Amino acid sequence: MNLTIAAGLTGGLIGLGLWLLIGAVALPFRPRLADALDLLDGQLTPPEQASGTGIDRLGSWVRIRVGRPVTEATSRRLRLIGRSVDRHYAGKALGAMVGLALPWLVNLLVGAGTTAIGWPAAATAALGLAGFFLPDLLLRGREAASAADNTEALLTFFDLVTLERLANRSSGQALRSAALVSDAAVFVAIRDALERARLEQRQPYSDLHQLADELQLPALGDLADVLALEDSGASLADSLRARVRELRDAHLTAAKIAASSLSERMTFFMVIPSMVFALFFLLPPILRLLAG
Repeated sequence: MNLTIAAGLTGGLIGLGLWLLIGAVALPFRPRLADALDLLDGQLTPPEQASGTGIDRLGSWVRIRVGRPVTEATSRRLRLIGRSVDRHYAGKALGAMVGLALPWLVNLLVGAGTTAIGWPAAATAALGLAGFFLPDLLLRGREAASAADNTEALLTFFDLVTLERLANRSSGQALRSAALVSDAAVFVAIRDALERARLEQRQPYSDLHQLADELQLPALGDLADVLALEDSGASLADSLRARVRELRDAHLTAAKIAASSLSERMTFFMVIPSMVFALFFLLPPILRLLAG
C-alpha cells in the first residue's frame, strides 16, 4: 500500500512538472491589460521574452530565468561550431533534467527485484548540477578539434577568394562570392560581417578585423590586410597565393607537432605492458632476497 501511494505521488509530481514546463515554454504569454497599457505609455520596460521555436524556445526560457549571460569564451566556442546560445542552454536544461531524473530511473530498475536505493537529496542535486554544466565541459573539450576544422575552412575560403580575384573580380565581390559557397560556421560569420558592412555602405576590412579578434582567427585579419591593398592599386593575386602558402605551411607544422605529441603519449602506454611483463620475472627474486 505504501509503495502504491509513493508511486502515485511520484507520478503526480512528474505529471505536474511536465504540465508546468509545457505551459511555460510552449504556450504563449498573455500579459495583463494594465501592464500592456503601461508598456505602450512607456511607463514599463519591456521584459525579455523567450524566442525561437522548438528546443530553442526552451533554451531561451532557461537563459532568461537563469539571468547569467554566457562568457566571451563560451560565446566564441559556440560561434565556431555554429550553435546558438539558446540551443546551448536547451542542452544544459535537458542535462539537468536527466541528472535529476537519474535516481528515479535507477530506483525503477533496481526496485523491480530488490529494495530500492535511497538517494540523498544532496546526491540528486549534485547530479542535476553536473548535467547542467556538462554541455560547457563538452564544448570546452572539443575546442581544439573545432579550431582545426575552422582553420581548414578558413584556408579554403582564402583559396576561393584567390580564384575570384584571378577572375578579375574586385575584393568585395570576391569576398561575397567566396562566402556564399558553404554554410560552415566561419563562412556564415564572414557572410554576416560582409552583409553588415554592405548595409552600412563601407569597406568590410574593419569588420573582418573585428571578427578575427572575436573568433581568435588572426589569419582572417591578414586576409583583410592583403585585400585592403587594392585601394593602393597593388596586384593581389600573387600576394594572396603567397600568404595562403605561408598559412598552409604553418597549419601543417602545427598538425605535425600535435601528431608527434600524440605519438609520444601513446609510447608511454605501450611501455606499461613491457614493464608489467618484466615485473613478473623480477618480483620472485626480489621477494626471496627480502625474505632471506
